[in-house]
Order: sequence, then C-alpha cells, then structure tokens
Amino acid sequence: MNMVLLTQNVSRRFKDIEALKGVSLDVAAGEKVALLGHNGAGKTTLFRVILGFLRADDGHVCINGQPPGSRLARRDVSYLPEAVAFPKMLTGREIVSFYAKLKNADADEVGSALEKVDLAEAADRRCGGYSKGMRQRLGLAQAIVGNPKLMLLDEPTSGLDPISRQRFYELIGEIAGRGTAVLLSSHGLSELELKTDRVAILRKGEVVANGSLAELQRSANLPIRIRVRSNSDHVESVHSRLGGERVNGESVEFDCPRPDKMDRLSVISQLGKAVSDVDISSPSLDEVYRYFSSDDADRGDAT
Repeated sequence: MNMVLLTQNVSRRFKDIEALKGVSLDVAAGEKVALLGHNGAGKTTLFRVILGFLRADDGHVCINGQPPGSRLARRDVSYLPEAVAFPKMLTGREIVSFYAKLKNADADEVGSALEKVDLAEAADRRCGGYSKGMRQRLGLAQAIVGNPKLMLLDEPTSGLDPISRQRFYELIGEIAGRGTAVLLSSHGLSELELKTDRVAILRKGEVVANGSLAELQRSANLPIRIRVRSNSDHVESVHSRLGGERVNGESVEFDCPRPDKMDRLSVISQLGKAVSDVDISSPSLDEVYRYFSSDDADRGDAT
C-alpha cells in the first residue's frame, strides 16, 4: 500500500503540556481518514507538525518521502483550516488563481475548481461579500487545485448547509478516488460515519483508537440495540418475554451484548405472529467516540 503520509512516534511539548505523545498515524493514497478528538486533544498540533509549521520534539514525519515543510512536501499538500480568511478586496477567481500559481497548476483548473464547489456564478465577486459557507467553499476550491497528494481538512464543513455538506463529501470522494490521501478533522460525527474509510481518535495527545468503524465497534464491544415491533394486543407479552423498554405502545427496545445476539434473535423468532418486524442497530460513531475518548478508563490503543 502506497502510504502518502507517515507519522511515527511523534511527540510535541509546549512547556509543561504534552500536546502529542508518541503519535503514529499513516494515510494511504486514496484513503479518507477522520481524525477525532476533544478540543485540546492534539489534532491541530498534529496538523501543524505535518505541515511543517511546528517541529516535532521526537518521532518522524514523512510526506511522499519528503520531510514536512520542504519544498517538495509543500507542493504535495493542500490545507483547509477551520477559520478561512482571504483578502476581502479580491474576487474568488483571483484567490484561487493565486493558489494555483503557487502550486504551478494549470490555469484552466481555476474555473473547474470554482465550478466543483458551486461558486462559478460568484467567481468574479469580491470575496468580502461572501457568506461564511461561500468562504468555506472557496477554501475548498483553493485546496483542490494542483492535484494534491495529501489534503488536510480542519472542520471543513463548518458553515455549510446540508446540501453543500453532501456535495462536499461527494467531491472529497472523487478526489480520493483519483489517489489523493485525505485526513480530515471534524466534530460532525454523524456525517462522517459513512464518508470515511478509517477513524483515528486522539485523547490527551495519544492515539487511543485507529481503524474502520466496524473494527472499532468490535474493539469497544459495545452492546447492539434491538427494536422489536409488535402491536397493542401483543406488546405486553413481548415486553414480559424480552424485557427492555416499551416504545410508542407497540415496540420493545433493549440492549444486547454482541455474543448474545443470535440467542436473543432465536427467542424473538419463537414469538411468532406477535412480532411484525425487528431492527438491529450497531453502535454509532458517536457512541464509539464517547467510549474511546472517555477519561473513565485507560482504553489502550484499539488498532
């Protein structure tokens, strides 16, 4: 597998604060990885080390075989910060053209990038008149020009409406499909659940989980949720047999340990016509994140 980003045992200290503690995180070409963590967990510090804005105290960072901050690494990396700011007097087209020249990108990429983020009609307006969502889309436009090998996206959907968010993830999927490695940080867990290949969770500067959602669900060993639909005539007997909570007078819900799932489904099947439907829900990304980012216990690395 072609690893575009390699970070091995990276540590960074600010006086008495250990912002990063032996972080190892790789991203392959075409892979979309979500980087999650509470405020202060170390996400921004890690981004700054990868970009070469900060020097790691220990460890190793490599971008396409090059050290961070080098000319070749800068050529291969695009960055979209959470707080996007551009000169207000310049137009959207002028902004993207400027970044295209920095990356030695073809001029025809400018119009294409603006069109992809739905700013073609506003391209020649001064960006000082753009809304927050439009400025965020302009930031994405500058990030995609120049065929980057690695994209770092910090809260990239902040300020975007639901339709724009959907379009954003479609565009990121297209970019990754062409081989770009994508590392994005976001607090919007529900929107990430089906949009990334892997999830890495930072807690107090350490990677405490790193894997696909399915892998993290298994590692966390959280219970699944089962909802059994019945009707008003049978729900009482269903509830007495299965336990759990009655919902809306015609359903019963309960948590089930993963190893017990088949046994519980067998019991449900014995209820016959008293059951009209069964829904099974695995732990959400939000639940998995809460588990691994909790301070209640030392989880260790779930990789």
